[in-house]
Amino acid sequence: MKRREQRECIFQLLFRVEFNRQEEMPEQAGMYMDDIRAEQPIQEKDETYILEKYSRIVEALPKINAMLDEVSTGWKTSRMGKVELTVLRLAVYEMKFDEDIPEKVAINEAVELARKFGGDESPAFINGILAKLTEKKQEK
Repeated sequence: MKRREQRECIFQLLFRVEFNRQEEMPEQAGMYMDDIRAEQPIQEKDETYILEKYSRIVEALPKINAMLDEVSTGWKTSRMGKVELTVLRLAVYEMKFDEDIPEKVAINEAVELARKFGGDESPAFINGILAKLTEKKQEK
């Protein structure tokens, strides 16, 4: 499975966080992986990567949300569309917490996810928020 496919799986799994209680998420993750396995064979290393990265993102959500709230004037996380919020959470995790993903790659992949899953204005919105986050980092 390519990294982009893994990222899409993580996005889809992370999207479920908005619609389920925290205690339901282990079961949701299991059902999601069952669905993936039914569609195509998935190697154990890919499944492990998806589930571990998803777990690390969920663990970091309070920090990620605070970073997003700080740079998104007029669009706090509570007001953002669920697709855009999920894309941003994944991108911020990759930019700030995942040393294996270059920042530019994280931004580009986030814009691509927004194109695929979001509305017409989603890519520009995502790019704008992530650019502010990058600028903030450079100011320090």
